[in-house]
Amino acid sequence: QVQLAESGGGLAQAGGSLRLACAASGRTASSYAMGWFRHAPGMERVPVGAVNWRRSQTYIADSVKDRFTVSRDNDKNTVYLQMNNLKPEDTAVYYCAAGAFDLRLGVRPTYWGQGTQVTVSS
Repeated sequence: QVQLAESGGGLAQAGGSLRLACAASGRTASSYAMGWFRHAPGMERVPVGAVNWRRSQTYIADSVKDRFTVSRDNDKNTVYLQMNNLKPEDTAVYYCAAGAFDLRLGVRPTYWGQGTQVTVSS
């Protein structure tokens, strides 16, 4: 079993930055790809970014690829999502996920975090 705990969400102004972190715990946590999805009101949950456990493959959604970066610290079993030049349309609940790496989704989730709210004001 793997537990995921997100942090770093909150309120930002358009053009600002936030960094989300997701710490994984559990005996096999370090062997999974980890990444992020987001769920905006009235929309489907969509992938944002992911990195495999070797850090040799990353995925970033086209909609954010010029502004967001995903990284991972295996010593801390933590994945980060650096979000720059935030826009109001980035407002969503951001969920951490762990599972198998997937070229289309970033990660095929086996485990989910509870989510953290990101709100961007114009």
